[in-house]
Amino acid sequence: MNGVSQISEFGKILIFLITGIIMVGFAFFVVRLLAPNNPNDEKLTSYECGEEPIGSAWVPFNSRFYVIALIFLLFDVEMVFVLPWATVFGDKKLQSADHRWGWLSLTEMFIFLGILILGLAYVWVKGDLDWIKPKPVLPTVDSQVPKSLYEQLNKQQGAFKVREFAIEASPVATVSFPAAANEPAPIRKPMFKPTFKKPGNES
Repeated sequence: MNGVSQISEFGKILIFLITGIIMVGFAFFVVRLLAPNNPNDEKLTSYECGEEPIGSAWVPFNSRFYVIALIFLLFDVEMVFVLPWATVFGDKKLQSADHRWGWLSLTEMFIFLGILILGLAYVWVKGDLDWIKPKPVLPTVDSQVPKSLYEQLNKQQGAFKVREFAIEASPVATVSFPAAANEPAPIRKPMFKPTFKKPGNES
């Protein structure tokens, strides 16, 4: 054999995945084999930060929780970029090599924090940080008819009359009840007369 067969990069990834799956499965098998299994009502309850679960988990809650949580996650993740900036800005060797690194990193951080503060101000003014918005937004209609004409039309007496609600009983839906409990109910005749064909008389 002149050449030595080598595993490609995809083959290494495949071996790594197979090894990981085997190790995880072996760990689950050992836990299943050695760990005690004594389930009770206390162990089978859902964990709610140490609180006793009361009622059903399918309860309605304010959907604004997601908005505030997403805003927090957005600003929290973006603030992680402050850590690399601090390492560059505090590196004396890098600044001694070229003093422009300090001013460049300081300028970039001011721009970055300015964008974050601008986004926070926009969210604040929009009212997304308020759990309950104090001012309800009423829908407006761009109509050419003046409002005074609507008010004048509503003040007219007898211009519009609402019909009184009344249930009209149809003769088909009426059911006659017997006067006494012992009397049998009258038998209604069917609305159609059924016709049956004999098997031999089919045409």
